[in-house]
Amino acid sequence: MNVLIIGAGAVGLCLAAKLSNVADVFAVTRERNAKIIRESGFKMTGIWGDGTYNFETSENVPERDFDYIIISSKGLATKSICEQFKDVIKGKNVISIQNGVGNEEIISEYTDKVIGGTIITGFEWKGDAKVHVSVEGGPMTLGRFPNGTDDEVNTFVKLVKSSGIPIDETENIQGAIWSKTIYNCALNPLGAVMNVSYGELSNEHSWNLIKNIVYEIFEVTSKKGVILPWKTPEEYLKYLKEFQLPNTAAHHSSMLQDISKGNITEIDFLNGAVTSIAKEFGIKTPYNEFITEQIKFLENLKSKKE
Repeated sequence: MNVLIIGAGAVGLCLAAKLSNVADVFAVTRERNAKIIRESGFKMTGIWGDGTYNFETSENVPERDFDYIIISSKGLATKSICEQFKDVIKGKNVISIQNGVGNEEIISEYTDKVIGGTIITGFEWKGDAKVHVSVEGGPMTLGRFPNGTDDEVNTFVKLVKSSGIPIDETENIQGAIWSKTIYNCALNPLGAVMNVSYGELSNEHSWNLIKNIVYEIFEVTSKKGVILPWKTPEEYLKYLKEFQLPNTAAHHSSMLQDISKGNITEIDFLNGAVTSIAKEFGIKTPYNEFITEQIKFLENLKSKKE
């Protein structure tokens, strides 16, 4: 099976590494990573196993027929990637493994075969073409977007499972995407603003902020008609505190990593997206608005220093 991964950063390259054992994989990544991988392989450490992996990679897509295409870039790049590779994407099964909400809707403008996905796993750069997989908050999830599943989804789920990555198939991928978005909105920006690992956010003062962020998002998902695994925000907060937070306690947020490098974060696809959708329903989300502005301030501050 031929699998193309576009926008392969830390997440995409680790997926390429694991899938290279069970499929023919081509990863589109930055040339500085591609050059090292071509010469000496991609190095991955952590809970997905330690090893050096060899797979094809470049900044460009080869002229080849791919069975599945994964987009693993940050949400900020989704539109430009779809424009750049629209002839490659058209009519193909395209899988979004990205943070936040809105990516699948963008991809749907370029193909009618979109598969939504979530991955609650911590990936941290340790150098060019070198990534450490630090924590896992649950299995990867895939489903046909906007809902349902089918043989093509099931085939890819089996492929991922055969590579050793924990994965579930769902008919309610929008519920899964919003479930991960709640987790990300609750922890990712706060971890960046406070410059701490997720485990430190169980402090009573940061937890009060997390609770209010979550309450606001549940009001938004209720208005949108999204079906979540938890009936109330209290149910989710219990799950977050007892399962997700302990399992990802050592992780440092991707926003913290982005800001430290002077990169733009994905805040507009997370808390920023929540506030935008809330306005459509006339819902006030002061906590999500505040943390969004805090992250944008840090982005701006870092860019000025650069």
